[in-house]
Amino acid sequence: MGDLILGVFDGTYNISRIGRYVMQGVLYGLIIGLAGIGLSMTYSILNFANFAHGDTITVGAFIGWGGTYLIGGWGAASIGHLALVGPQRGIGGPQFGISVMSTPIAIFGGLLLAGVGTALLAVLIDRLAYKPMRGSDGIPLLITSIGVAFALRYLIVFVYSSQSRGTTASVPSADLLLVDGYVSIDAHDGTLIAAAAALMIGVHLLLQRTKLGKAMRAMSDNKDLALVTGIPTERVIRWTWMIGGGLAGSAGYLMVLWTGTIDWQFGWLLLLLIFAAVILGGIGSIYGAIFGGLVIGVTMHMSMIWLPGGDFTTITAFLMMILVLLIRPSGLFGGKTTA
Repeated sequence: MGDLILGVFDGTYNISRIGRYVMQGVLYGLIIGLAGIGLSMTYSILNFANFAHGDTITVGAFIGWGGTYLIGGWGAASIGHLALVGPQRGIGGPQFGISVMSTPIAIFGGLLLAGVGTALLAVLIDRLAYKPMRGSDGIPLLITSIGVAFALRYLIVFVYSSQSRGTTASVPSADLLLVDGYVSIDAHDGTLIAAAAALMIGVHLLLQRTKLGKAMRAMSDNKDLALVTGIPTERVIRWTWMIGGGLAGSAGYLMVLWTGTIDWQFGWLLLLLIFAAVILGGIGSIYGAIFGGLVIGVTMHMSMIWLPGGDFTTITAFLMMILVLLIRPSGLFGGKTTA
């Protein structure tokens, strides 16, 4: 921080450059935080770390973008190719002109499909893989989730192929003056911010203002007591999977909208950062997951002032997590479960 402040005053670091890094970090952090809510809810209510969460994000992205291609590219390629997010060579999202400006119905339809499709997938996985083992402790469930993760990942490769592809056309941007330069925000950045904020506020209202939310918080605090008092635990667990899965799919879709590319393993690569955000914020706290995601995202991008990109910026995210845990072992929001 001292070097950063001195660098700003002596002109070594441009304020506009710092502003760009902060903006990119916030956008990345919103995606991590949004995906982290589901992981945190699953842990606090079911008491196991779901390693299949990252691949659920990827599945949701492919489902959603398949829907977007079907709506936005109807007639430009065969239905099968559009649904598989893999149109013929030389024809894709950029050629269709898919963007939030030119095809808003396709974008919002795809986002809705990503959330709903992933919510249903999460419930199905729970019924097939996790429910029969619900009486076990966390280790068998954790091992099972790793198996589910591999199954999902290579099912994605089998269905959608391992090819990376572009998904969106370019969109107009607004340049915001920041002392010595500009910070650009385009329409997809704005969509990501608005959608992530709306979903986070929706989860907050659900947990704080509805009977389902109160039941979730009760189960998070004491599952046995919640069962004795008549709370329908199986229904709460089902809704937990639906909400967590829906948010994961939405986060994956928004990630692809923001980056403009999709591939078969981006959710898996994102998973460790999501875990870092959840642990940093305090396991079991959705607000901790959101705030932890923002801290991780901004830390990674701000570190690019001193470090090259790639794996070096990822290292700084985990160093920040370790630093916070050394000072506050329970995390920034430790002790506040689920809400």
